Amino acid sequence: MSLPDAEPEATVVVCDDDAPTLELLCDHLEADRLRALPAISAADALRLCQYKQPDLLLLDLALPDLSGLDVLREIRASEGVTGRYDPGLPVIVLSGRGSDADRVRGFQCGADDYVVKPFHVTEVVARIQAVLRRRAARREGPLRVGEIIVDTAQREVRVGGREVTLANKEFSLLRTLASAPTRVFTKEELLRDVWGFRSLGRTRTLDSHASRLRRKLDPEAGRYVVNCWGDRR
Repeated sequence: MSLPDAEPEATVVVCDDDAPTLELLCDHLEADRLRALPAISAADALRLCQYKQPDLLLLDLALPDLSGLDVLREIRASEGVTGRYDPGLPVIVLSGRGSDADRVRGFQCGADDYVVKPFHVTEVVARIQAVLRRRAARREGPLRVGEIIVDTAQREVRVGGREVTLANKEFSLLRTLASAPTRVFTKEELLRDVWGFRSLGRTRTLDSHASRLRRKLDPEAGRYVVNCWGDRR
């Protein structure tokens, strides 16, 4: 008696113009019960993201027809249900450039994680699964912290009934903070969980995003996002 085929846990568009790398990634994803849709160009990736409604995009930056960062910007700029793409689609960037500036640029464009080539395929699969778990957790329902309501499904934020418009990383930062409102998060934790940084380095990304988030939530007093100085343990 033959066993039934296991349903894939998620669908991933894999975009890389190097055919052996593309085949290797797709083979490993399929072995881990993820449906892999191969794309060898930016145009292929965008077409699949538009018509196949994937759960995640694994995106190489060096593509023959368009920069991967431009693909990422195109997706993030989409108008939600009325646009061509899901603007909240999780995207993991693959790149041969791994400097702090390159990584920050990728995250500023809306990447959920950033993997530097050469990479271990098992690590890439683990990162995909981690991002998918975070997305599943975000779909559980709205978060309420005092006057603040964070609707993770609709990607909406309200403060005392007032709608607040946030950029992608501002929303991700607020969602992380609201998940444990009485906890003090370290800078390292937030850079890792929101931006995917594996080392702190010299970056003001968190400070600038926190400042903008503070002003948007409470333009008068900035009460809701508080810096705690001192021991970083």
